[in-house]
Amino acid sequence: MEISLPQIQVGSHVLTDVNEALKKEWLITNGLGGYASSTVLGINTRKYHGLLVASFNPPTDRRVLLTQLNEEIHTNNKIHRLGMRELKSGIQPSEENRFFHSFSLQPFPTYEYAADGVQVKKTIFMPHGKNATITSYTISNNSPNKASIRVLPLVNSRHFHSVTNKDEINWSFLQKPSANSVTIQPSIPLSALILFATDGVYTSIPSKWVETYFRIESSRGESCFDNDYQPGFFRFEITPNKTREFFIIAAAGKSKSEAQAVLSSLRGDPESIHALLIQELKRRQNLLRKFQMQQSDVSMEEWLKWLVLAADSFIVNRESTKMKSVIAGYHWFEDWGRDSLISLSGLTLVTGRFKDAEEILLTFKHYCRKGVIPNRFPDHAGDKPDYNTVDASLWYINAVLQFLKYTGDFEFVRQELWSTLKSIIHCHVEGTLYDIHVDEDGLVMHGPQLTWMDVGMNGQAVTPRDGKAVEIQALWYNALKTMQLLATHFNQEDTEKYSEMAEKAKRSFLEKFWNPNDGCLYDVIQNEHKDPSVRPNQVIAAALDFIMLDDAKAEQMVEIVQKRLWGRFGLRTLAPSDPRYKGRYSGNRRQRDHAYHNGTVWAWTTGPFVTAFLKTKKHAQRWRSFAFENFLKPLFQDETFRAGLGTISEIFDGDPPHESDGCVAQAWSVAEPLRAYIEDVALKRPPYEQLISETVSPQIKL
Repeated sequence: MEISLPQIQVGSHVLTDVNEALKKEWLITNGLGGYASSTVLGINTRKYHGLLVASFNPPTDRRVLLTQLNEEIHTNNKIHRLGMRELKSGIQPSEENRFFHSFSLQPFPTYEYAADGVQVKKTIFMPHGKNATITSYTISNNSPNKASIRVLPLVNSRHFHSVTNKDEINWSFLQKPSANSVTIQPSIPLSALILFATDGVYTSIPSKWVETYFRIESSRGESCFDNDYQPGFFRFEITPNKTREFFIIAAAGKSKSEAQAVLSSLRGDPESIHALLIQELKRRQNLLRKFQMQQSDVSMEEWLKWLVLAADSFIVNRESTKMKSVIAGYHWFEDWGRDSLISLSGLTLVTGRFKDAEEILLTFKHYCRKGVIPNRFPDHAGDKPDYNTVDASLWYINAVLQFLKYTGDFEFVRQELWSTLKSIIHCHVEGTLYDIHVDEDGLVMHGPQLTWMDVGMNGQAVTPRDGKAVEIQALWYNALKTMQLLATHFNQEDTEKYSEMAEKAKRSFLEKFWNPNDGCLYDVIQNEHKDPSVRPNQVIAAALDFIMLDDAKAEQMVEIVQKRLWGRFGLRTLAPSDPRYKGRYSGNRRQRDHAYHNGTVWAWTTGPFVTAFLKTKKHAQRWRSFAFENFLKPLFQDETFRAGLGTISEIFDGDPPHESDGCVAQAWSVAEPLRAYIEDVALKRPPYEQLISETVSPQIKL
């Protein structure tokens, strides 16, 4: 049975409201960390937007090489400019000269224009695994007059975190044109871009710089002016009452030879390009088919199809390990250990991508140092990761447990991961990086800015959580019980040791972390001080497989969290009643950093919250329906159509109407709600969940 691909059609009521339309963005990715992205009007509002943002050290070292392809229709001595961009003075061309007709995702971004009897249809896609973007054009001349189309590229060669000031750069662009292509390189060896048309003629023009204003960067207090280079144009003649189709390929490399190799691999004739387009469509259909095989009883609604396809966008190749990793979010995040491992279940396990899960686990195993999984890989050519995290290693052990629940592949874990898992526990007990160590009470101590609430300013934590953070203790206990389970299965002598450590941690946790005044858990214990801030971190203590709370306390805590923190698309990071609460994530970086974990809603928290909520309700049918309608449906059926189309944003304002912000596509924002929907709402439990608990140790219940 053929599976149809999802579509999103943006209506004219949105497209004619410029400010509303510019809030809607699209994103397509190439599996390398590279991407193409813009708004539904084709106006770039971020420095991160572009038609080809190539990754030269996958999935990092990303550079904006092709920012736009702007079209002109030439008829009867008239020029109709289709492409738009924003200047500080306003959007060009002006309102009365716009010829924009429609925008849709089918599932690739498709623009349609019409002027003077000529219709232009433009579809953009990226071949998987290639630093290339292909734009398909279908031109219909329905008039009795000749017409021509000019396509004018705007190019650059900047790191995607920066902007180009033509008056300050110490390099210029060099171009080498041919009949239907041009090679463009900076005068210093930064990159190479080849633009190739399957038809038409290329004409170079004298050097011309074009300025663009980025409204979103301006609102964030970031550099908001950019200069792109316009090297020339492609020209295509359209005879009366005829339709013409052609493609423009943008191929990138660190050098001309590398860019040429990318172009050659695509062949470049129309038949081959058509085949690539069909191949990309079928690849997406296969992703949906694999998901449906894994979750056979789940109805494939349109929003669910988008989530499955969105999950794919975050799974990337890592050049340093030749295996898979996970981009934390688009546009600007790299692969982060914490985010990757929290996302692993939703991105790979519920979708049936078990080989990808293996490779992600092996990638982070490769970089494990002194029992610490990397926090992140910086976006530059050097692959030296940062290790400033206390929870990534514990999420790693949890990810291994989830992998086993879906695959039952103990042999892979024993051969490839067991020694790393043991080293994580050993190093935590002995003490490791950033003052991470097990205290006398059996709980984990750690330094500042090591949990997911890690924003710092002038060397100080905005949300101080050093000491013993609540979710770290929950993850530590879960890790120890997982190690007990594995040691039992592998007939290891450490079984009893892990059991004793877990019980000691549990006794200390229950003694120290329960806050009887609020009926929930303290957020952090710092020496004798117990922080009563009501934050979402405590739901982790009820959502994991191995938990320390009894049923009554877990239910009471989840109710408090729901009442005080729920904010339509997820949990607020601080209760509105707290004087430190910030209800709007806006302003300059300092203002945004203060709000980031002090009121801002995070979509990923919906996952563990729904899991914890339904565990306390014993997964009763009426509560599963309640959870979907009240906690998941707004994300799935509203958010996926209002900001990053077909995906889920990173964060939202704490105050209504909870406007989306941060990254327009975030891995754990997609993965965790998707996992919770499948496992807890649809109640499609992992196939080996009971087998593991029953055959390994009857005393351990998952």
